[in-house]
Amino acid sequence: MERDVRHTAKGVHGRGFRAFTGAWAVSLVGDGVRVVALPLFTAASTRSPLAVSAVAVALTLPWLLVALPAGALVDRWRPRTVVVAAHWLRAGVTGLLALAVHTGHATVVVLCATAFVLTSAETFADSASQVLLVELAGPDELEAANGRFVTVETIGMDLAGPLAAAVLFWWAPAACFALDALSFVVAAVLASRVPDVAPDRSGSDLRAQLAEGARFLVRTPGLRSLVVAVAITAVCAAAINAMLALYSIQVLGLAEPVVPFLVVCMAAGALLGARLSPLLAARWGAGRVMVGFLALLGAAFALFGLTPWLLVAVLACVLFGVASAGWNVLSATRRQRLTPGPMMGRVTSAYRVLAWGLSPLGAGLAGPLADATSLGTVYVVAGSIVGLTAILLARPLARG
Repeated sequence: MERDVRHTAKGVHGRGFRAFTGAWAVSLVGDGVRVVALPLFTAASTRSPLAVSAVAVALTLPWLLVALPAGALVDRWRPRTVVVAAHWLRAGVTGLLALAVHTGHATVVVLCATAFVLTSAETFADSASQVLLVELAGPDELEAANGRFVTVETIGMDLAGPLAAAVLFWWAPAACFALDALSFVVAAVLASRVPDVAPDRSGSDLRAQLAEGARFLVRTPGLRSLVVAVAITAVCAAAINAMLALYSIQVLGLAEPVVPFLVVCMAAGALLGARLSPLLAARWGAGRVMVGFLALLGAAFALFGLTPWLLVAVLACVLFGVASAGWNVLSATRRQRLTPGPMMGRVTSAYRVLAWGLSPLGAGLAGPLADATSLGTVYVVAGSIVGLTAILLARPLARG
């Protein structure tokens, strides 16, 4: 008999949430390998800011083109089935990428196509995971649930994955993508054991459901200011992430296998940020703390590009992690609390489209900007924009 989340004990200590977290953790380790190895392989094999930028655009473009219909479809389908299917698809595609890298056929076109397909599948898995998270955790433990998820994401994607990438890339770059494929296979098996949620099929017009999710997002004051802040920050983060590997190699002078250790520094900061954010929010209010994290993120971006010294870069990366994880925990909790359960998939996807849909713009502009000026300029410009955003949106974010 199929298990339903309605008959499963809710909360972060419940069996369903633990099973869900386990599947999530395994897939994130593989993701952590790939998100480091893909731009690193592109940078090492081409030495071109434009090629690195192109792959970064392909990696983020599905959030603009695919995420919105994905969320509406998730509200109609069983979310566990969506997560499992997305894991199997990504396992196959990443396995083919490993073969292409091993045989020397991983051209920039192949890398871009693979990146686009993988993120397209992720848009479905992300919306479905949000539905499962809210239902399995229950309304009273959302902060704790998001804190745990950000912690697991940090350990898997930003710590264990990059460390594995550092070792495997030195040995054989193709092994990085093979491990990613294996992680999706294991995650698919684990996710199939997670309690499911019955879909809401009350609406039959897909176009109307898409519009309903977007309208709810832009008409809710607490969500409107949030999505504006995330959209601007996502553009800037996409720009700096696109150039990280190349900046580390050409400006900081790091050897290619050492580059992932900067991501590990971000992970260390993120663990601290995820731990502190609920405590700080309880004392000073979630809105004020979110503004503080946003300002800290802008300062860290600018610091990284202004002073090309390794010790400063390490400090800046730790601050990246603290600020981004703290912001993610509190912003996700606010969005989930303000969104009705039956609309969670489509509102989440609309949020991703409006918040991350412009990420390809940041990734696409980073290469030409770096080519015309310097790699450090990308970080200074991005940091200045994020800092200004924190100032301009301080009042509505704090009030929301």
